[in-house]
Amino acid sequence: MKIAVVGGGSTYTPELIDGFARLSRVLGLAELTLIDPAEDRLNLVGPLGQRMFAREQHPGAVTWTTSLEAGLADADIVLIQLRVGGQTARLSDETFPLECGCVGQETTGAGGLAKALRTVPKVLEIAEAVRRFAKPNAWIVDFTNPVGIVTRALLDAGHRAVGLCNVAIGFQRTFAKALKVEPSRLTIDHVGLNHLTWERSVLLDGVEMLPELLANHAAELEEHTHQSIGQLRRLGSIPSYYLQFFYRHDQVVREAATTQPRAAFVAQVERELLELYADPKLNTKPEQLASRGGAFYSEAAVDLITSLHTNRGDRQVVNMRNGSTFAQLSPDAVVEIPARITADGPIAEPLAVLAPLEAGLISHVSAYEQLAVEAALHGGRDRVFRALLAHPLVGQYEQADTLTDAILRENKAHLAWA
Repeated sequence: MKIAVVGGGSTYTPELIDGFARLSRVLGLAELTLIDPAEDRLNLVGPLGQRMFAREQHPGAVTWTTSLEAGLADADIVLIQLRVGGQTARLSDETFPLECGCVGQETTGAGGLAKALRTVPKVLEIAEAVRRFAKPNAWIVDFTNPVGIVTRALLDAGHRAVGLCNVAIGFQRTFAKALKVEPSRLTIDHVGLNHLTWERSVLLDGVEMLPELLANHAAELEEHTHQSIGQLRRLGSIPSYYLQFFYRHDQVVREAATTQPRAAFVAQVERELLELYADPKLNTKPEQLASRGGAFYSEAAVDLITSLHTNRGDRQVVNMRNGSTFAQLSPDAVVEIPARITADGPIAEPLAVLAPLEAGLISHVSAYEQLAVEAALHGGRDRVFRALLAHPLVGQYEQADTLTDAILRENKAHLAWA
């Protein structure tokens, strides 16, 4: 089979290559093609990928190209992991909302909307190219943030797409390390929207371990969620890192005034990684890549692609249509939930109803996501304003107006309609 990676010149790509080199034998992976307009990056990441495959004695080829048509030709799976505007745009997303007293973050709030406006049209262009050049019924696996919004746009346009995030597998590995067990023995009840999820249950060989984690593993949970163990115990569940932007909003904004933006840190890490990738002796992902983010992404991606390709029917957490899963949401909404992964796509697992605390916030943000897709597809200041007004991290006329102007100003080069 052939897998194409759009955005393959990313400094993040060796994490993905490592997973395919070590774990993809069952796929019969013949070719992994990296596609990116940045030829200078491809010429570093591509050869490193070849060396990584050779180190693991993987029989598949690693190739690279700047041509979308050539890279997508005959692909069975297309993985999209791009960042329109690069780290410069990310730095903007993380900083301009702070001027209004709102959280600055690249996947939620005003910064997340800015990223969606830049990203959705580009991803849909790529998806149309997948229709033209890849194999019939090729799957698109989207890792491009904001994953929920991008996946919804892809599904609305009729593409065979599944959204993927590393939050669930990250929690599973954190819990397994704390409990000193193999991750495969754990089953987690992970529910919500992308970057708006809660772990409501953690089963070890069928035995509930959530109370044990909350009672005896404070340090691990606080580090992973950026929320205090006292707050987690009051919730009785474990919210994702991203819930801090809702539950600790004002404190996060205050802290941002005295800390380096994540984008500035990542930009420095990227420069260091590219220097490392240029070393012809390097044949494994460097330790510094861990600070780039996205832990266990490669393993989640290999698992998902394997199940889509071989019809394993195993349980994985993905972004997919809500259907009838959560009665509070439209069937067309995209949710992040456990599902059985088949060759025909994910089938949602039966889930317990949402608690009111979860349901209210999920409903609120899902409505925003619908408006965000409309703004990304059709443009217009009023659509951007309405999406911001609907977001619980904005939600006021004056802030929504000011942030709309900032989004248009900061992203003029990336918005054809602005």
